[in-house]
Amino acid sequence: MVTHLKILLAEQDKDIASITKNYLVLHGYSIVLCCNGEEALELFINDRLDFILIDVAIPVVNSFDLASEIRKRDKEIPVMFIGTDTRQTDIIRAFNAGADDFISCPFSMEELGVRIEAINKRTKTNEIRQRVFNFGRYTLDTFHHALILNGKEKRLTNKELELLYLFCEYSNRVVERSLALQRVWNTENYFSARNMDVYIKRLRNMLCEDPNVKLENVHGVGYKLVVT
Repeated sequence: MVTHLKILLAEQDKDIASITKNYLVLHGYSIVLCCNGEEALELFINDRLDFILIDVAIPVVNSFDLASEIRKRDKEIPVMFIGTDTRQTDIIRAFNAGADDFISCPFSMEELGVRIEAINKRTKTNEIRQRVFNFGRYTLDTFHHALILNGKEKRLTNKELELLYLFCEYSNRVVERSLALQRVWNTENYFSARNMDVYIKRLRNMLCEDPNVKLENVHGVGYKLVVT
């Protein structure tokens, strides 16, 4: 398991917070603990953190607003939500707010640790990938999390960046839906599939200004970034 990460754990349930913190500390992580969104945001702004864990039900500043504010300030730091009795709408809102993952109770501490490790590895891998893709009139700048058209930048969330990066890697080739889900969400469940549909729609809206660039459905298989 990856160690030496400094994790902010924003959790209102004292029992869950204690169990989670003890497990992660035992496995080499440094944990900064808080119980509401306002305190979490203050800690994020004033401390050097490597990973954010957010209870979906935290009070004061709600979890979705907290994630959105974190994502405005830092496009790269991994953000994971923890939910109890989770509704589908909460999961979608979390991803729309910039979450990298969502884990629902009941879950094992081992699963939480594996998910943290997987997200952190993806984040570190992104740092050594190709930095710039030029396709059509667009430039994808992975270092600055930006899609550029005619000198104007559109900031991308982690998921937007990872998904568009994948399509650029496979430009004019089919990307299977299962590959995209595993590569970007690390799972192929119903909620991640629905969430990917949201991101596909977002990317299409971003790419609509160049008629020579299209993100096409390949029925029953996946998607293809067509650049002519």
